[in-house]
Amino acid sequence: MDYEKLVPTIRKLALEAGDRIMEIYDGPDFEIKSKSDDSPVTAADEAADKIISDGLRAAFPDVALVTEEQAASHDLTVSTFLIVDPLDGTKEFIKRRGEFTVNIAYVENGVPKAGVVYAPAIKRLFYTLADGRSVEEKGSFDKEQPGEISPITVSTPDNRALMVVASKSHRDQATDDYIGQYGVKDMTSAGSSLKFCLVATGEADLYPRLGPTMEWDTAAGDAVLRGAGGLMINFEDHKTFSYGKDGFRNPFFIAYAPGVLLVK
Repeated sequence: MDYEKLVPTIRKLALEAGDRIMEIYDGPDFEIKSKSDDSPVTAADEAADKIISDGLRAAFPDVALVTEEQAASHDLTVSTFLIVDPLDGTKEFIKRRGEFTVNIAYVENGVPKAGVVYAPAIKRLFYTLADGRSVEEKGSFDKEQPGEISPITVSTPDNRALMVVASKSHRDQATDDYIGQYGVKDMTSAGSSLKFCLVATGEADLYPRLGPTMEWDTAAGDAVLRGAGGLMINFEDHKTFSYGKDGFRNPFFIAYAPGVLLVK
């Protein structure tokens, strides 16, 4: 993969998709439909998916593309691919809570090597550079010319007083029981892949997810986290998380800053 081409391409497509999402978000009431698994989908999901998919296929025609909104792509068997969630946090979008993201990632041999996470409603943009380091960009988000970027890095955790982030829409008792085994200073909830980015920036130390997710939910955030020095592992066996699994379904996982003393 030519990362010097990939990084500006996925950054630009995320910003373009974010603009279209916000046009719908700020407009009149939008239709909410249900997919076959009863999860919600809106015109914003579909419009953002078209922008990103068309752009990626034009730029990288020989790389497999997996996207949440195109069911046929879920049947692929691949270890190197582009993977997209055009609107992660549709429930946050519908409830107009702002914490939704555009996720685009590149996975090579099962490892997320590059990614962008853009939260258009709260104006936060995170991505990996060509050398693999992760940054947060601030400014006007010009599509052709990146603004001021700041390297991001995970925290040095205090295991007596951890900062923990968990899902806003999918919190359950099992997650609370697991978190209860740690010394927690503060607990926050966030929507979508922003949780990975909060760990990547050091705003949180630990993000456990004891519930179902798909690879398009996690790959971009995982790439950003890894590029900031963080780790993501399977919950059950603590092995490094990998991608290209059957049906692109994820096991439970833990995302964290090295130095957190994990419990089983």
